[in-house]
Amino acid sequence: MLQALEDIIRRLHAYVLEFKDSDGFTHDLCTLIPALELEYKTSINYLTVKTSAMLEKGWNPRLPYDSLKRDLVYIHPTEKSFKIILDTARHHANICSKKLKDSFAGPFMIKVLHGLNAVQLELTGELMNKAPTFPVSLMKPYSSSEKELFPLINKPPLEIPPLEEGEEKKIVKVLKERGTKNKKERVYLVRYRNPTQEDEWLLEKYITNSDKLLRKFRHERRSK
Repeated sequence: MLQALEDIIRRLHAYVLEFKDSDGFTHDLCTLIPALELEYKTSINYLTVKTSAMLEKGWNPRLPYDSLKRDLVYIHPTEKSFKIILDTARHHANICSKKLKDSFAGPFMIKVLHGLNAVQLELTGELMNKAPTFPVSLMKPYSSSEKELFPLINKPPLEIPPLEEGEEKKIVKVLKERGTKNKKERVYLVRYRNPTQEDEWLLEKYITNSDKLLRKFRHERRSK
């Protein structure tokens, strides 16, 4: 069979460049090759008693176009295969560590609704170049703050209770110590009882009740 097919192709290539059939249609080598291939694939082999198309694909094409149509590659996935891909991605997201999962981004405005299953968002910032269409299942509603929902509500500011006289500058704790240019003296970072008063570096002689505070500070530092 292969030898006969090779002889036919050689003869056509050497002698038959164009010819007209009984219906008046002109044929050349390009139109004859698919017909020869179809004839070869649908011819019964005397050893297997089956056609080569039946052995390869399990069915016999009637025309060359049938064989080409069955061999086409479908680039766009069908609805069923897309659902399989989406379910696989969800399963992988559920089994992976929560620390590795991407956090939610946004909020973003919904630009277009694509049916009931997808939305097109108006992405901003570093996400502007990303594909703006997402499944509805991956969306999370944005909850505005109470101030945005009710702008007329004014919460009173937190009031710090007034300190007793003399308590404002009272030192409650020594935080750190460091040296000075004078090697005999050291300064200490102290914290006041008044929370609005910032921490301050002071010499030991300016710290009230310095013996008790420094003894507590050194004891805590040794115990660490």
